[in-house]
Amino acid sequence: MSQTSPSRMVEGKVVVVTGAGGGIGRDIALAMAREGARVVVNDIGASVAGEGNDAGPAQKVVDEIRALGGEAVASTDSVSEPVSAGRIVQAALDTFGRVDVVVNNAGILRDRFFHKMSLDEWDAVIKVHLYGAYYVSRAASTHFKEQGSGNYIHMTSTSGLIGNFGQANYSAAKLGIAALSKSIALDMQKFNVRSNCIAPFAWSRMIGSIPTETDAEKARVERIKQMTPAKIAPLAVCLASDESSYANGQIFAVRNNEIFLISQPRPVRSVHRSEGWTPESVASHALPALKAMFYPLDRSGDVFTWDPI
Repeated sequence: MSQTSPSRMVEGKVVVVTGAGGGIGRDIALAMAREGARVVVNDIGASVAGEGNDAGPAQKVVDEIRALGGEAVASTDSVSEPVSAGRIVQAALDTFGRVDVVVNNAGILRDRFFHKMSLDEWDAVIKVHLYGAYYVSRAASTHFKEQGSGNYIHMTSTSGLIGNFGQANYSAAKLGIAALSKSIALDMQKFNVRSNCIAPFAWSRMIGSIPTETDAEKARVERIKQMTPAKIAPLAVCLASDESSYANGQIFAVRNNEIFLISQPRPVRSVHRSEGWTPESVASHALPALKAMFYPLDRSGDVFTWDPI
């Protein structure tokens, strides 16, 4: 293939990428192919809100990979139902005879402030992100166990890891994915199976609805546009390769040219009373003692306060 690096880091591996018809998923699929992987390009071709379907986006990416001399097959099955998710993994087995890596990238948005969020808006997002990651991962797990190797890469988000307005459904799903990934890593490490998360910062159609009415908002969007989906792909390829065999159960973030390791919850301060606690002593002693370490109501932008580098 053209445009390859000398290393060909995932040579011969079979990689499933969900939501790969555009944005981050497309760039990951192309990068995997350039590095020698055979790719299942999965995308139902829905809108950002998850409506409709179109076989075109997945097939277009397959055509791009083949034009580069790579091997790929399109899948238009949904991740949000167990049977169709199983067909995504089966497409890898039917076409290439095995599956080595699953990249859980498919997603939709139904943003709404919590007190206005409908049951359908909650359910649709949870089904695609959290259930989708589980269904596709579970379908691959039997094959990973039998072959004694496998690799999961899940997309999480700082909306869940830190917080954001109007995204209770998306945030809950994305933080759930981080916990799912850690559980997979713990349960399947004995089978030489790894599981890690990436929280991507990237301009894509999923954040294309950010307001641009004021000069400050326009400037912010221009900064965000620097963070192209292609910036996420190198970390994903490396995590899919044997070069990162020691990375398991971790959460990374990518922001333009920066790569972060994200912390995971650990105790930060404790307080003790030998006689035990009463509601009154909790109020007078425990909470005041712990208050200095309380977390503010941060959003992602409150933590990542500097321009993308």
